[in-house]
Amino acid sequence: QVQLVESGGGLVQAGGSLSLSCAASGRTFSNYVMGWFRQGPGKEREFVAVISRSGDSTYYTDSVKGRFTISRDNAKNTVYLQMNSLKPEDTAVYYCAATPVTYARMRTYNSEYLYDYWGQGTQVTVSS
Repeated sequence: QVQLVESGGGLVQAGGSLSLSCAASGRTFSNYVMGWFRQGPGKEREFVAVISRSGDSTYYTDSVKGRFTISRDNAKNTVYLQMNSLKPEDTAVYYCAATPVTYARMRTYNSEYLYDYWGQGTQVTVSS
């Protein structure tokens, strides 16, 4: 079991950058594939990015490719989301999530139903 706490959200101007962190408690953080999701006001939760247990593999939704980077530091029990060239459309509550399930293709992890543990979320607002 893991407990997840996001931080780093805030208000940023379009074109700017923001870095999110997700700190995990527990002794088996490296056993989990970690993902980032987001949910805008009145919208459904949307997949953003995922990273493998070792950090060797990543996958991103098309709308953030080339702008966002997911990474992790297993020694610190932390997963990160570096967001560059932010757009107003990126405004949302961002959640980190964890799953122990293993799949051959990273794109399979775009389903929120695969994740067992979720953080409380951190607000990201991009002004135009």
